[in-house]
Amino acid sequence: MIVTVVRSGGIAGLRREWRAEPAPDAVAHWIALIDGCPWGEPIGESPGADRYRWQIRARRDEEPERQAELDDGQVEGPWRTLVDEVRAVSPRPARRGAADR
Repeated sequence: MIVTVVRSGGIAGLRREWRAEPAPDAVAHWIALIDGCPWGEPIGESPGADRYRWQIRARRDEEPERQAELDDGQVEGPWRTLVDEVRAVSPRPARRGAADR
């Protein structure tokens, strides 16, 4: 199981990436986090310039990868919980500027 969170945008156009690969004894917790997110629901755009964009990807063994792209204001509820957990267990995030993309 791998969960990846990428935050891009903002005034400086920086891109940061966090990645979680839970240990086998934590998989049930992570499955609950992933399944708690509304992956199939349509997501509109939040107004505002220079806001962050979040890309969230979750892959579990033989299941198809789940993906969502959210504006900063949409990362709330179960999305916020998942993002915060990934950031908490991930090593220091990869950081790149707009010119590195």
